[in-house]
Amino acid sequence: MHGREEAGAEGGKARRGLALLALADYRRLWMVGGLSNSMRWLELIATSLFVLDATGDALTVALVSAARAMPLLLFGPAAGAIAEALNRKHLLVAGLGISTLCAGLVAGLSVMGALLPWHLAAFGFATSVLAAAELSVRRRMVAESAGAATMSQAIAFDSITNAGTRTVGPIAGGAAYALAGVTGAYGISAVLNLAALLLAYRVNHVQPRRTLRLGGIAATIGEAVAIARASPIVRSVLIVTVAMNCFGFSFIALMAPIGRESFDASAIGIGLLVAAEPAGAIVGAMVLSRRAAPAGLPLFLSGATLFLALLSVMPHVPFYWLALALLLVSGAGTACFATLQSSLVLEHSPAEARSRLMGLVTMCIGTGPIGMMISGAVAAAVGAPWAVTLLALAGAAMVGYAAFRSGR
Repeated sequence: MHGREEAGAEGGKARRGLALLALADYRRLWMVGGLSNSMRWLELIATSLFVLDATGDALTVALVSAARAMPLLLFGPAAGAIAEALNRKHLLVAGLGISTLCAGLVAGLSVMGALLPWHLAAFGFATSVLAAAELSVRRRMVAESAGAATMSQAIAFDSITNAGTRTVGPIAGGAAYALAGVTGAYGISAVLNLAALLLAYRVNHVQPRRTLRLGGIAATIGEAVAIARASPIVRSVLIVTVAMNCFGFSFIALMAPIGRESFDASAIGIGLLVAAEPAGAIVGAMVLSRRAAPAGLPLFLSGATLFLALLSVMPHVPFYWLALALLLVSGAGTACFATLQSSLVLEHSPAEARSRLMGLVTMCIGTGPIGMMISGAVAAAVGAPWAVTLLALAGAAMVGYAAFRSGR
């Protein structure tokens, strides 16, 4: 953020953020995000632990995790175009219905003793269709339900919650797996996704819509790409988003083997490791939500660099608690990245193209499975710790390129 605001102004900003919860539709959408995103992380940790126990192979764990994230890459841009033509509330409810059904099926297969890793990959792929529409559907609805005057506060407050889900979800996933296995973890997910579905159904949502022409989706995506290329800020956000998701956040796919092999961590201990970075991000996002002026691109770039630098060191420290501390501090960087990622794009895009541009952001987020597959292959060659380090350094180089192109 440029400059420092007076304490009174910051306090007013924070109060306005909390006051958004008085808006019924904002509150419902905020709760939907909290529940559904928590369950996505719970499932990821439970899935990783189940596959690791079943196969003992880090590459298989990474591939199953990659399948869960693949829809973001495949469907992200199309989701943005579709979200401008179809009712976003209906899309959100449909996605939550798929998530609820898939979680119930996994729990049922586990009860019958028939659950296999490929089941988790297939159901994870289907469930992540909702994640592919997160930015262009729910996140846009969140911003617009608050109104243009408080859009930045709405996104920042939602980002705090999103960071919270990345803290609560992995811990809950590790604990549920330790206590009740994959059956209990996915049973919890089915129930809470159903609760999110019921909340989404009650949202009052009206939107102007474009005519959906399936043959024209490629053209509308092309228009979004042209808008992004013409904007140095949007272009930089897309490059850094690829760096963070392909080469940074893909470390999560290897945290189960790193936790077991490097730190002799339990299931709950692995969940805590995954939760440490978002826990630090909560504090950072709370600070950002109190700022009266947008931070701009420099803080976005600095945050990404901080996260990737600390991540490159984390797997090689000698103690579990030191690794936990490094991940916690790295959350300050991801808070800057996550909060400004959406607001920079929304604030520097024409209103009629916002969903399409958020779809491009989703596609860049969807490069995560590519990073997971690369990390799995590198881990097979040099071990999981060095795989995380090498990918983090590659991501830092991409952030440096984005900064150079933007002139920052």
